[in-house]
Parts: sequence; structure tokens; C-alpha cells
Amino acid sequence: MTGFIFNTTASLRMGVGILEDLGQIAAPLMSGPVLVVTDPGMLTTGFVERATRALAAAGLEARVFAKVQADPPEEVVLEAATAATGCAGVIGLGGGSSLDVAKLAALLAGSDQPLSALYGIGNARGPRLPLIAIPTTAGTGSEVTPISIVTTGASEKMGVVSPVILPDIALLDPELTLGLPAHVTAATGIDAMVHAIEAYASASANNNPISRTLAREALRLMGGAIERAVQQPDDIEARSDMLLGSLLAGQAFANSPVAAVHALAYPIGGHYKVPHGLSNALVLPHVLRFNAVTAPGPYAEIARDAFPDLPGGGAQELAANFAGALADLSRRCGLQQTLREMGITRDALPMLARDAMNQTRLLVNNPRPVTQADAQAIYEAAF
Repeated sequence: MTGFIFNTTASLRMGVGILEDLGQIAAPLMSGPVLVVTDPGMLTTGFVERATRALAAAGLEARVFAKVQADPPEEVVLEAATAATGCAGVIGLGGGSSLDVAKLAALLAGSDQPLSALYGIGNARGPRLPLIAIPTTAGTGSEVTPISIVTTGASEKMGVVSPVILPDIALLDPELTLGLPAHVTAATGIDAMVHAIEAYASASANNNPISRTLAREALRLMGGAIERAVQQPDDIEARSDMLLGSLLAGQAFANSPVAAVHALAYPIGGHYKVPHGLSNALVLPHVLRFNAVTAPGPYAEIARDAFPDLPGGGAQELAANFAGALADLSRRCGLQQTLREMGITRDALPMLARDAMNQTRLLVNNPRPVTQADAQAIYEAAF
């Protein structure tokens, strides 16, 4: 066995209704004003009010920053960091974007590094403010990842990758995901499956037995729960399985990084404002088919974790059937299947391929090398 590193959030707490215990959980970590980072839509759910009430009951003043948007731009991150100045801790409450902004706000408010110096792997030194992450979607796994994604300029996405921004506590309450619309449930669920799949097959030197084990369990949970959650949105068992599956997939790819699916998804989201999970779903089967030409083994090994009854004999056939089953799952869950359905024109594909090649941090982990011509061919297949 080769050496590896595995980092994750220090404390994981999960339970139905555990949001009510937020004040008791936060008080030992945060001794002064607390900044709750969220998005405008969350203000209508009652979750922010419940969180601030729980904090107040423990004697903690809650300040709310509710300006997070999907694919958060640098100016939102900087504004959140300013709001965190003078606070004793930060709590991210919402989807992946809110958690990503909360992680960077805690870092920027607690250290003297500018945001521009943080991009890339291992550039964040810290220290940071105490940090709690509370996901309200089952997809990104941001509550257990050392990664925050920021939109720079008009459309390009950059990552801050450092164990310094791993939260102190991840608090998982399945009740917070009960109100998710079907399309959000589906897209975020597929996103979590992509995390598990790419972590398992990653060419990273840090691909390790812990990540692979977590990825397989995540696929078992998500494969059995995603359609139930889409069709029966109040199924708390399905919601719990999805939330736990998302966390396990997050732990997996936080240490065995993702690859070409994400690299090709980022330009779609950046230029066309397609939600990240859906962007992944649009290219997932096509990237898998591309990779399976030379590296079918990992996909054949995990195919029946997600789809126990999947037919297939050899590795090539099973990997191909796995890609098809993932596309069918996406279709049954009501997600769009082609780039043209998202308003993307064929003449935009070369531009997307060029932009995808900028994601070197991700492409280096792909089990098969990807050229710009390969990227364009994958977009053509997804068109």
C-alpha cells in the first residue's frame, strides 16, 4: 500500500431536528457574535430563523449575511468576509454555494491573506474563525471538503483547496432537505454520485482505500434513495440516506480528487448559469464512456453498488452499462439530457472545450488523458 493523507471535518453530527441544538453545539466553539452565511431563498424557509433562535437561546448574537448566489462571484465572498469581521465564528447554512462562501469568509476574516493569494492547492495558511457547516441540499458535500469554488471574472471558476477551510463541525439535519423541489433533489443527488464515481476512479496519487470505501457506500445509499426522494419528497428515510451519501461522497473526493466530469461541467455552469449538479449530469455518461475505453476497471467495480441488478459480463460491458444506467437515472428523475436543451448552441462547443482545458487541477486526476479535441468530442456527444 502506498502512503496517503486523509483529512475530514473534525466532528460530524447528524439527526432529525438537530438544528434545534445549534446553540448548544456552537457555544463551546464561538464565544461572541456569530455570522450566519446563507442565501435569500433560505430566508423564506424558516430555517434561518430557527438557527438564530437556537443561537440566541445559548446566549449567542446571530448576524445574518443572506447575499449568497449560485456560483458565487468574488465580490460576494469579499462582502461576506467583511461581515464576518469582529465575529467569533461563522455558520454556513444552505447549499454548496453558501457553505463555500462561509468557509472563505471564516478564512479571510481570521487571516491576513487576500483572496487572490488563496487560489490553487495548499495556498491558504490561516488561521480562520471557528466554522460550522449545515447543508440543506444532499449533493455538494461541502461540509466535509477542503474546497471552495469561486467565480472569477465573467465565467471562470477557481478553487481554493486547503485543509485549513475544513469546517470544525458538520451538522446534518435531514428535515432541512424535505422541501427541496424534485429537480434540485435530482441534480444535487447526481452531483453526489459524480463525486463518488470520480473519487473512486481518480488517477490522483492520493487515491486511497478510505476514499474508495466511502465512495462505494455513498453510491449504495444514493442509488437506492434518489428516485424515492424525487417521487416522495417527504420520505425522511430517503432524505437521510441522500444526506449521508452526499457526506460520504464529499469525504471521498476531498481526499481523492475529482476529474474530467467536473472539468467539463464548470464551463457549462460558468457561461450558461446551469446549476452545477445538472452540468455534471449532462456530461457524466459521456465522460465515463470516454474513460472506459482505456480504464473500464474502476467503473465495472462500482457499477453494481449503485445498480445491484445491472447486467454485464466483462469490465468493458459493465462499464458501458453503468454509463447508460446513470443516464437513464437522470432521465427518470426529470433532468434535461442534452446541452441543446440548456440553450447551448453547437458553435459554442469549441469555446467550452477551450475553457475546460483550463481546469488543470481537475484534468490531471482523470484516468484517461483529455485533449482539447477530446473535450470537444465529449461535448458533441452531450449536445
